[in-house]
Amino acid sequence: MMLRTLLFSKHVAQSRKVFSQNNVKLKSLSSLHSSDSFFRIITVFPVSNNGKFIREYCSGKHGREDSREWTEEIDYLDESGSVIYSGKGIRSVERGVDDHVMVGGIKKPMSNISAVAKIVEVVKRWKWGPDMETQLDNLQFVPNMTHITQAMKIIEDSDALLSLFGWAKRQSWYLANDECYVMLFDKLNLSRNFDGIQSVFEEMVNDSSGNEISSFGAYNRVLQYLAKAEKLEVTFCCFKKIQELACRLDTQTYNALITLFLTKGLPYKAFEIYANMEKDGCSLDASTYDLMIPSLAKSGRLDAALKLFQEMKPKNYRPTFGIFVSLVDTMGKAGRLDTAMKVYMEMQGFGLRPSGAMFVSLIESFVKAGKLDTALKIWDEMKKAGLRPNYGLYTTIVEAHAKSGKLEIAMSIFSDMEKAGFLPTPSTYCSLLEMHAASGQVDAAMKLYNSMTNAGLRPGLSTYTSLLTLLAKKKLVDVAAKILLEMKTMGYSVEVNASDVLMVYVKDGSIDLALRWLRFMGSSGIRTNNFIIRQMFESCMKSGLYESAMPLLETYVNAAAKVDLILYTSILAHLVRCQEEANERYLMSILSATKHKAHAFLCGLFTGTEQRKQPVLSFVREFFQGIDYELEEGAARYFVNVLLNYLVLMGQINRARCVWKVSYENKLFPKAIVFDQHIAWSLDVRNLSVGAALIAVVHTLHRFRKRMLYYGVVPRRIKLVTGPTLRIVIAQMLNSLESPFEVSKVVLRAPGDSVLEWFKKPIVQQFLLNEIPSRSDILMHKLNTIFPSSAPEIRSLSPAKPLVAGREM
Repeated sequence: MMLRTLLFSKHVAQSRKVFSQNNVKLKSLSSLHSSDSFFRIITVFPVSNNGKFIREYCSGKHGREDSREWTEEIDYLDESGSVIYSGKGIRSVERGVDDHVMVGGIKKPMSNISAVAKIVEVVKRWKWGPDMETQLDNLQFVPNMTHITQAMKIIEDSDALLSLFGWAKRQSWYLANDECYVMLFDKLNLSRNFDGIQSVFEEMVNDSSGNEISSFGAYNRVLQYLAKAEKLEVTFCCFKKIQELACRLDTQTYNALITLFLTKGLPYKAFEIYANMEKDGCSLDASTYDLMIPSLAKSGRLDAALKLFQEMKPKNYRPTFGIFVSLVDTMGKAGRLDTAMKVYMEMQGFGLRPSGAMFVSLIESFVKAGKLDTALKIWDEMKKAGLRPNYGLYTTIVEAHAKSGKLEIAMSIFSDMEKAGFLPTPSTYCSLLEMHAASGQVDAAMKLYNSMTNAGLRPGLSTYTSLLTLLAKKKLVDVAAKILLEMKTMGYSVEVNASDVLMVYVKDGSIDLALRWLRFMGSSGIRTNNFIIRQMFESCMKSGLYESAMPLLETYVNAAAKVDLILYTSILAHLVRCQEEANERYLMSILSATKHKAHAFLCGLFTGTEQRKQPVLSFVREFFQGIDYELEEGAARYFVNVLLNYLVLMGQINRARCVWKVSYENKLFPKAIVFDQHIAWSLDVRNLSVGAALIAVVHTLHRFRKRMLYYGVVPRRIKLVTGPTLRIVIAQMLNSLESPFEVSKVVLRAPGDSVLEWFKKPIVQQFLLNEIPSRSDILMHKLNTIFPSSAPEIRSLSPAKPLVAGREM
């Protein structure tokens, strides 16, 4: 039986009984008359919302304040006045006896409020442990889940809550309750006890396998609280377990999960949650759209983002500004400019004002796509909206128009940029300067360069390169030299740029300027490479500046550069064409300065057998055996063409025939002679120089004569394939001997029988065995224009390559 109130005073004599809901009879109350008798408060517990009732049991016989010993017996009476217990102190309660109260003469069970208050009192006092559970076990009433749930609403301590819930689960009257779990999770979340949430969740999952009680609210609360606490791994683990239980989640929970994964930088995991959300048929709300659309757009899934954007409008969800910003930005950067502009216009239709960042994104997207007119329109809209373009946007617009060649617009915006107080970047200066240089505007380019240096900005390497190239093309040698020295002062390596300027002069044919620039490089201590020296040398040779060419060749040779067979042959070609004796001396000295083995071979050809100590044919074979045909086959073919020209002009026919014979033996001209048994024999001289063609015709006809006369093999026809240029020279030489060859456009042909009869003539025999007649009109016919393999004009300014003798002029 619960004692509501027990009041005592020092004047107990005036009142022998204290009334409460039950009567208590005190024995030997006379002892309480003394003024030192008193009662102490030992228990305070709430019984209503507004007050506290005090129970005072202890009686001190000697007035000691610390006395806790009972000195009197107390009789406990029931409603009828019968004694139900007599003893010192508080009696133990009994279920079925003390689980009710009297309202008048009616016995009524204890109210839920009283039951909850008693549970709360016990839990708050004992907190946790066996003592608390013993007190709960001795409650004078049988609790139910409603009492436990309501008690949880009052108790704040998380450990006490978990202890109460654990005790309740062990009771026979316990019934799993979603509301109870929800209340428990709410309280644990308020106290930030996430370990407790996880532990209870595990128990709940284990319990749910054996019953069919719905835990919809509890599961959702667990995921929401763990997600908001950013417990990533725990949240995802709980989510998977809930999925295995086939429990349906609500939109708020899905939103919390999506937010967690997006916050942790895991968009694709968030998209997986979203896919489960759609699969469960869970409806989307505005917050879900606000989360998903920007995330999908930023991750590159533009079609999915656009689909959600179109879906939310029929549901009367108003797209937020963040959705518009993300779509416009990502669509523009992806090159889907039409869609970006459509979303941009739709945003304005919703009454939203574009931000500066959106303007910047749109302008940059259109600039990147090369649509500068549209970019300028948006630029104007931005200004009309009262937004000031930032530093980066000015730079982007200026550089884009500069690189597209719209220099007037670029310079206009550049001027506005300076007026707005922005200092242009080096890249802005460089783009403007380089484009002015590319368009040939020297004054504007130099003005920008001076402005840049005066502002203390350091021009880039590409800027210097563009400016120097422009000055070189305009032949402003002095200005280019000044800029190059400033570039050197800035700490750049200038050798490459100086060589590039030199190559500009060389390619342009300005040899005087090239030599002047080369002298400037030498005086400034700037070195160039051997390739440039070689190009300079060849340009001087082509221009007939042999005096200037000689020092260049010496520099080239002294720099340990190798004079290859092609370079030597090109000098020999100049000697073949030379018509002045003074220049011939220079050319001979240049040939000697190359120190190439071909020069020793050339000199040896013109010496006697006694000095060579071997016949001409053996001497020629020895030289050609020293050629690496894998690397120098084209160069050797070029050398043979020019050498045969020189030997023919010098009248050294026998030596020339030896050179041709050896070159044919070494397969330099493998397809020149074709024997098709009794059908046709042919000689192809289209790829030979004039001298080589003449020698090849004489030597080959001699071979044909031996086959026909000595072996009796006579073909049906013989062809000399000359091409349109050599046809005249070959025809004139053979017509002087009354040959049977008929002349067509590119071929000289004759029947084999006719050629056999022609071979039997003594003059033909003498001609083929000895030498070509010294008729100047045959040998010198258009000689200056019929040296394609040896003429220096056909050589380009590209690096040296093995030349295959092409179609001759």
